[in-house]
Amino acid sequence: MEMLICVKKYWSPVGPLGIGCTQRGLSRISFDYHGDDVGRSDLVDDTISQLNEYFSGSRRQFSLPLDLHGTAFQQEVWNVLLQIPFGQVATYGEVAKRAGFPRAYRAVGAACAKNPVAIVVPCHRVVGVAGLTGFGGGLDVKEYLLQMEGVIPQRA
Repeated sequence: MEMLICVKKYWSPVGPLGIGCTQRGLSRISFDYHGDDVGRSDLVDDTISQLNEYFSGSRRQFSLPLDLHGTAFQQEVWNVLLQIPFGQVATYGEVAKRAGFPRAYRAVGAACAKNPVAIVVPCHRVVGVAGLTGFGGGLDVKEYLLQMEGVIPQRA
């Protein structure tokens, strides 16, 4: 179990995000944080700075130490997600193949749903064969992020 040393609410263009870290690294960016700020951390401040750069269009890759907690399978999927470049997407099936489990595309979806560090571990870049599918922040947020990255066109 992770022991958060700092949790801070960040007001992003996609709504409030809860950012948390442990002594070892960034361990939370969630869409469902409703608490108050707790503690202080240079890492959380750096995360906010990098998120600001990402949302302004000047950052395409994050450089933050991560402390991700999950099963071995989830860890493998999250590592694959970290390899999907800005402005590109992969299907659940492609992620499953890259993770070494070619038939586990549904399990990849479940691992994406458990991603503890949204946006930085870019589960929003994983799509279904027929288009956009579920996302913890909502499909409107997924669409916004993919539009911002130039993957899908802006709505008129």
